[in-house]
Parts: sequence; structure tokens; C-alpha cells
Amino acid sequence: MGDVMGPDLISDLPQSIIESILVQLPIRDAVRTSILSSKWRYKWASITQLVFDDKCVPFSNDREAVEKSVVKFITRVLFLHQGPIHKFQITNSKLQSCPEIDQWILFLSRNDIKELVMELGEGEFFRIPSNLFNCGKLTRLELSRCELDPPHSFKGFAGLRSLNLHQVLISPDAVESLISRCPLLESLSLAYFDNLALTICAPNLKYLYLEGEFKDICLEDTPLLVEISIAMYMTDDIAEHFEQSSNCNFVKFLGGVPNLEKLVGLIYFTKYLSIGIDSVHPPMMYHNLESIELYQVNFEDMVEILVILRLITSSPNLKELQISGSSNIPVAVDTPDLDFWEKECLSDSTLNKLKTVKLSEMGGWPHEIEFIKYLLGRSPVLETLSIIPCVFDMENNLKMLIELVKCRRASTRAEVIFTHE
Repeated sequence: MGDVMGPDLISDLPQSIIESILVQLPIRDAVRTSILSSKWRYKWASITQLVFDDKCVPFSNDREAVEKSVVKFITRVLFLHQGPIHKFQITNSKLQSCPEIDQWILFLSRNDIKELVMELGEGEFFRIPSNLFNCGKLTRLELSRCELDPPHSFKGFAGLRSLNLHQVLISPDAVESLISRCPLLESLSLAYFDNLALTICAPNLKYLYLEGEFKDICLEDTPLLVEISIAMYMTDDIAEHFEQSSNCNFVKFLGGVPNLEKLVGLIYFTKYLSIGIDSVHPPMMYHNLESIELYQVNFEDMVEILVILRLITSSPNLKELQISGSSNIPVAVDTPDLDFWEKECLSDSTLNKLKTVKLSEMGGWPHEIEFIKYLLGRSPVLETLSIIPCVFDMENNLKMLIELVKCRRASTRAEVIFTHE
């Protein structure tokens, strides 16, 4: 009698192809292929990518039971695994700090680990064991909610290209040293750092994301940066530090990034750049900068407006501009200094490549109106200028509409869109 099931073509595929299939499956399903037949019993055991998420064990409302199951499952997978492990990722909200983590990382340090991602659930921070710093082939490291203390003997990760630290307890000196000892680092993300003065030396860095309470930031050796996104949280101590500072933050932060292509400044970033900018001209031209996004800009603060003007006039190839005003701007008691705009309009700068502008949280304040006039009058290829006003100030919105009708436009194709989102 012939074999009604037909030949087993999949089992006879090369191991490399089988592995490429298995890594597409959730780790739980990949391991379960061992029950298919004797040929498949250990097929999964040589896959080089191990990802443990919330679905790696059956769901249960008993958190403690789930955590024990996760620990047991990960330990069993590592115990049965054969060969190198290039990627090990834990993104499990049920798993918290446990002693087995030390054993796992020790095992990984001996198995050519290249990508390590550790994101555990809410609870006690876990301490990263010193074995991590023996992982000499790391190219990507992402850590969350942990304590990190590099040993004095640590010489760096020679091949690390991506570093992401999120809610990580590490000393300021240690984080700066860690960054500087990763000579090939291309992507850096630091989130939820408190009261940190940071100097970044990373000659190959291309992508930078910062979020937290930063007293100071100095980009000392970052000539290849192409994209920056930064959010700065303000505390009383940091506000006082800003007021006492005599340095020009614009130069310290943007004075050495000639290849910048995209800049995103979230809360308080424009305020930070405005410190010391009054009598300082832009340190360079940003010929590659095509997109600028700035949020919570205070249009009653002349130096913050100056930051915007310095940026856009130093970016001859700027195509997209997005700015959000600060919705809590008080109505100015004194007459606004509109002479500022007369001085700025004396310059012959033109925004020759600017095509798209989006302005949100606009309250119709005098300096906002003047800024809109400035953009419309100096952007000969502008296609759309979208304005999203503050919804709570209808009177100023009407005034803004009336003023916009009068504005001279350098572009005959410019469409002004006044809308509520």
C-alpha cells in the first residue's frame, strides 16, 4: 500500500531553511514542533533567535504562577539549546527580577550573543550581572528597569551599534564612559534619566533619542548625526540651573552636527536651546536638514522665537516644518515688541525649499501672527500651511483668520488651511 500522506518534503529541507521558518514562529510554537516526529525533536534547539514575550506561556490570572512558568520555560529552552544564540529577547510583563537572570546571561555570554533585549514587568529593578560585559560580540543592547554598573576593567563593546537604556539606574560617569567605549555606536536612546548632565562622544552616531531631566547636554564628537529627537522634563532645580547658565546651549548641542537631516524637539527643548543665544550666530549651515519639529514653543519668549529663526534660516534645504505652540501662554500685558520682526525682515534669507508647514496650538498672539507672515512671505515654493488653533480661544482665532487674509504670499500655490483636529 502506498504512503497516503505523501513524502515528507519539509523535514528534508536544509537546516538553515528550517531555522528560517522556525524563527518566524512564536518561541512556544517553535518548541512544540518537537512532537511532530523524531526528525523534528531537536530541530528547534539550534535556532539562533530566542524571543520570549507575553505569549510564551499560557495565560493565567495567577501572576505568580505565570512568572514561575516563564522562568521554567526560559531555563528549559536554554538548557536544551545547541549552538550559538545571536538574539535573546525578553519582553514579558509578567516576569520580574529573579536570580535565574544571572544564569541566563552567563549562558548567553558563552554563546556568541549579538542582540540582547531585556524588558521585564513592573516591580523591583533587577541588577545586571557583570557577565554581561563579557559579551564581546554584542551589536545591539536594550535594557529596561534595571541597575547597570560597568566594572572598572570593562574596555567597551567593540562591535555595539545600537544602545537603548530605558529607566536604567546608572551613574552619569558610567553612562558617558559606556557610550565613549562603543566606537561603532550608530543608534543611542536614553529615556527617563534624572538630573543628568551628559556629554556624548560617539564619532559614528547617526540616531539619537533622549528623554528625561537633563541639566545639560553636550554633543562633543558626533559629526555623523542625521536624526535627533529630544524631550526634556523641567524641575525647579533644572530651571534654576538654566537661569544661572551663561553658556550658549545652541552651540553646545548643534555646533557639531553638520549632517543633521531631521530634528525633533519635544517639551522644553526650544527653551533649552534659547539659553545664551541672544548675541550668538548659528555655528554652521545645516545643508542636509530637511525636517524640523518643535513642540510647546512659547511665542511670548523672544529668544525662543530666535531659536526657530536661527534654525530655519541656517537650513537652506528645509522642506518640512512643524511647530506646536504652548497652549498656556498668558496674554501679554505690555505691548509686544514687534520691532523684533522688522529687524529680522531686514535679512535677505529665503526659505527656498520649504513646502509643508504645520502649526498647532496657535492662539492668535501677535508674535504667532508675525511668524506666519514671515513664513508666507519668504517661502516661494510653499504648498500647504496648516494652522490648528487653540480650541478654547475663539475670539483670537477670528482675529487670526482676518490677519491671514491680508498676508502676502511668496508662493502663488500656497494653500493656507485653518482647521480644528
